[in-house]
Formats: sequence, C-alpha cells, structure tokens
Amino acid sequence: MASILFLFPLVILHTLVLAPTKTYSQDDPILTYCAGDNYTVPSTFSSNLELLLSNLTSSPRYAGYFSTATAGAASSVPAYGLAQCEPDVSASDCSTCLNRSASAAATRCPLRKSSAIRFDHCVLRYSNQSFFGQLEVDQPAMTHKSNNASDPTVFHRQMSDLMDEIASQAAAMRSKFAVGITNYSGDGLISGMTQCTRDLSETDCSTCLDKAVGLLPSCCYGHIGGRVVMVSCAVRFEIIPLFSRLLVPPSPPPATPPPPPGSSSSLNGGNGTDTTGHGKSHKAAKVVLIVAISVSPVVLCHIWIRLRRRGVCRRVLIDGDEEFRSSESLLFDLGALRAATDNFSNANKLGEGGFGPVYKGTLRDGQEIAVKRLSGSSRQGLVELRNEIDLVAKLQHRNLVKLLGCCLEEQERLLVYEYLPNTSLDKFLFDPIGRQQLDWGRRYKIIEGIGRGLLYLHEDSRLRIIHRDLKAGNILLDEDMNPKISDFGLAKLFSVDETHGSTSRIAGTYGYMAPEYAVRGLFSTKSDVFSYGVLVLEIVTGRRNSGFQGSGNSLDLLSYVWRHWNEGMASQVIDRSLDNQYQLREVLRCIHIGLLCVQGEPAVRPSMASIFLMLSSYSITLAAPSAPAFFISSGTIGESEVIERDMRTGLSAEKSRPVSANDVSITDMEPR
Repeated sequence: MASILFLFPLVILHTLVLAPTKTYSQDDPILTYCAGDNYTVPSTFSSNLELLLSNLTSSPRYAGYFSTATAGAASSVPAYGLAQCEPDVSASDCSTCLNRSASAAATRCPLRKSSAIRFDHCVLRYSNQSFFGQLEVDQPAMTHKSNNASDPTVFHRQMSDLMDEIASQAAAMRSKFAVGITNYSGDGLISGMTQCTRDLSETDCSTCLDKAVGLLPSCCYGHIGGRVVMVSCAVRFEIIPLFSRLLVPPSPPPATPPPPPGSSSSLNGGNGTDTTGHGKSHKAAKVVLIVAISVSPVVLCHIWIRLRRRGVCRRVLIDGDEEFRSSESLLFDLGALRAATDNFSNANKLGEGGFGPVYKGTLRDGQEIAVKRLSGSSRQGLVELRNEIDLVAKLQHRNLVKLLGCCLEEQERLLVYEYLPNTSLDKFLFDPIGRQQLDWGRRYKIIEGIGRGLLYLHEDSRLRIIHRDLKAGNILLDEDMNPKISDFGLAKLFSVDETHGSTSRIAGTYGYMAPEYAVRGLFSTKSDVFSYGVLVLEIVTGRRNSGFQGSGNSLDLLSYVWRHWNEGMASQVIDRSLDNQYQLREVLRCIHIGLLCVQGEPAVRPSMASIFLMLSSYSITLAAPSAPAFFISSGTIGESEVIERDMRTGLSAEKSRPVSANDVSITDMEPR
C-alpha cells in the first residue's frame, strides 16, 4: 500500500508513534471480563489460583513476556492462566502491569472462576477450564477520542486500509503484534496497532482482528483515535501530529530582570522585539519541527538499520520470542568473546562442523562457554545461525543444549552456548578407550535422555519441532554424562496441527537420514524417529552405522543388527567392551526398539511417546520388526540396496561430495 510510510512490527515504532493515552499508573482496566461460577475460600481451586497468579505475575524477566501455566493439574479443579505484555514493555513494567491486573480481577470479578483483565500494555486471564488456543470475542470494550478528523471520510478510508494491513501482519507474526503508520494529509499521521494473545493460531487471530477492525466504524467513525478490545485481541488507532513525539519541548525562558519603563518589550508594548526568550523559543521550535519533518524518516530508517546490524538476535527479540530475557542478556560483546577464547586460539578449539569451528571460552566471571563461529566461507551457516536463534532460545529442557546468546559484530557471526565438558557422544562411543567410560547404565541413561528430549520437541513444546540432523556428534554430554541434543541449524518448526513437510534441498548427515527424506525430501517426526533408532543401535553396539564392516562382509550396521536379530543371535552385536555387565533383557529390548525405529515405512515406526513408554514399561508388548530401510542382504542385491546406491550416485557431480563417515554432513543436496 503506497500510503503506508512504515509497516513493520518494530517496537521502536510503537514507542515513538503510538504512545499510550493511559499510563501504568491507571487504576481502571480497559477491559474486564468475568465468567464462570463462583468458588469458595478456602478451597482447592482458590489455592491453585493463588499459586497460578503468583507464578504468572512474578515470572517476567524479559521484555515482551508471554506465558501460559497450569496449577494443580493433578487435582480435580486445576487453574489455567495466561499472561502477556506488549513487545516493548520492559520486564519491570510488565510485572507491575500484571500485578495490577491480578488485583483488578480480585476486586472486579470477586470469587469468579474465570476472568480476563486488560490494561494498556498487558493482559491477564485465568479459568477453571483450559482455554489455551480458544478464541474469545464476547463483550468487546470500545472507546474513542472526542476530537473529530477534518475530513472524516478520507480519514476513515485511510485508517481502515492501515488497520486491515497490520491486522494481517499481526496474525502471521509469532509475536501476534504489529504496528504501522500511514499519512493523512488533513492532520498528520495515522498510527495503528493490532495484537492477539499468542496462544491463538494464525486463523483465529485473523478472525478476532477482523471482527475488532469491523467494529471500528460503529464506535469511532470520524474520530481521531479509538480502540476495540476483546479478551483475545485488541486494535487501536490514533492520529499523531507530524513527528511531534520526536521533538523535545522547548525549555522555559530564562528569568530576566523587568524591562525599563517605555521599553519596546513591555507587556503593553505592541510591535517591539521580544527579549524575554519566547520569540526565540518559538523560532527554535519551528526550526526543529522543519528539521524533524525532513530528517525523521531518515532517523527512523537509521534506527532500523542499526537494529539490523545488531543481527538476527535483535530481530528475533523484537518479534517477541518469549524466552529471550532481554536484548542485553542475549547479545555478547565481541571483545569479551575474543578474550574468553584467547582470540579463538587453536588451543581452545573443541571441534569443527559444517557451520564452522567451536571454541571453549571462559568469561570474566568464570563461566565456561562454548562459542560456535560461522566460517567465513559458509553460506549455509548464516541460515543455520538464524534457525538456531529462532528455535533454541525458546526451548527449555534438561536434555536440550542451552543457548546463552549470540554476537554479530564486524564480520563475526557467533553463537554462545553452555559449555559441556564431556563434548559429544561420538568422541566416547567410537573411541576404543573412550567407550570404556560408557558402561551400560550410562548408555541406557543416554538413550532415555535423548528420547526425552525428542519427545519434548515433538509433543511437549509449544510448537512441534523436527530436528533433521540427529546424530552422535550432535549429542553433547555434561559432567554427569547426561545427554543434551544440540545443533538446531537444520530444524523445522511446525504448528501443533502440522505433521509433515517437504523440501527441495536435502541437508543432514548420511547414515542417519530416513529413506523418505534422503530420496524424496519428505520429513516428519518419524524422520527423527529413524535417526533415533540408528543412534540406539550405535549406542548398543559401539559401532558407527556408516562405513561399518561386520563379520567380513560389507554390511551397514542396520543390516548387520537385523541379520543377527532375525537369526536369533542378537546378543552377538552387543558392544564387547561392556564385558557382560548389563541386563540382557534390557539391552535386547533397546535393540528391538531401535529396529522398530528404522523401518522403511514412516507410518510403521513408533512415535516418540510410544518409544518412551516402551523404555519405561516392560508390560507393553513390542511389535515384531521387519527388515530395516536400506537393508542389504548378504550375497544378493535387494530393492533397498538399489535405493541406497541410487541415493549415493543420483546426485549431480557439482553438488555431491565423498562420504566416508557418519559425521560428514550433507548440505544443498537435490533429491531425485
């Protein structure tokens, strides 16, 4: 739309242009929604509600806070809650606003089991029924400014166009928040804001905003400001005198001695020169206004460029990812990282992957970190870096590696992680000496931990995440040998109702790829299940899948294990370094689960939820596995072997590269 000067969800724009008409000191909420039956005090629900509100209102530690929580889930009367602040609201102001909301709910909806309170910059909602992801548009609140536009028809048309545009923007954003400005020749600029609660889907957010924008004509036609607020969304517009909020009010005139009688500056003195400072201040204000009008677009663009230069970290933060505590806690100073890693010396180098080298570092406060440095020659790495920041920063699980922050200064692109002293699983598992430290108890704990982390990614996180590059090299071990899944550069994020996807460019690691992904570019949670199965079999046998030589025959590990399983000799594939110090029943069950995971047909493979149950309960009967994907029978070439051979040779010479080990990543590969 040509008339829109700025249309991007930047909180700086919201701060400069759409300043609130109310402040945090306001006593009255702009929306109060009471529903449900009454509860009694004391009661189980009242205790759960008290715990819930305490958690929601005391949790904000970063700008743009958003949280959903449940208290007393195991009881018959749990309390469900949602808290959300606008992206530009600081943690302290967010906490103040939410505490005010909790107090307002207690006084305005006393003893009601369901309530929603909205102030200018936050919303707090709770209920005895789960409402997450459910649209609520009843009982809208509508207000408008008393002043009228100079040309109501033109104003309303331009305002409506702006609001329609930013409504669609907000629905598509992860932050569910967007602001914009359009020029109105009559009085200045029209600024607009649209937002939804972040538990809504894009479709429901769009539905809510469409209804709210549709109510603007009935409440606010011809007025220079107005808003429609519902439980699930809010819209607002206001006319702003051109760049007035970028101007500093002129200082009061300095005190001067009274002019002598008859002076031209006398209060009754008509046309003389004003020496009190008012005339100069007025002229100065005019000059500042003229300059502001001419340069403010440049200033705003400069702010935008500076934010972009701060890199993807700041971009993701502005978009409202809730796990980013604050911009400063996420962004690392390049000088500090150079000092921590001794200027990225080889002595501190932990390893190197497709993204680039990884270095150990120690910050001034003694905290040990791992710094992943994007190789200057890596084009794929920038995409992976953005992907990791988008995903890892909002993942909180004990079996997922923790992203501490990033640095994008000068020509450096760096990711900073928690340091895990035992590096990666492959350094132990495939080393004749290192594997001695992995007794069966530790191996089983690693199998369980990886499964627990994958279950979180697939089922328990707010959005479904498919890792796509699960391998031994991407499993890091802490000081207690607990596993943490790392390297989310290739991960894909789905909404909860999405189950699969496809890509025209294959990226991952040979030996762990599911056949449907390696050959046709199809991926789903079952692709990760396949990789997990390969990992399980590697952990049990202590041998790599790729390039494995078994019993004098050129067999891959999956075929080797399957042949022994099918012939009733599965115990012969168990890593001999375990020295029979294990429960055979437990190890065989892991082999069984591993074989179920590497079935050729995705639909036949179990889900991670089923796998976790299989690991934790022997009362669950396991299905009989069939031959794994890419199975090579001894002495004959089967269909699966042809698929594997075609996958190796069906690449163009330009894009293929030699593969000799599992830890060699494949990127930019075109499927046949």
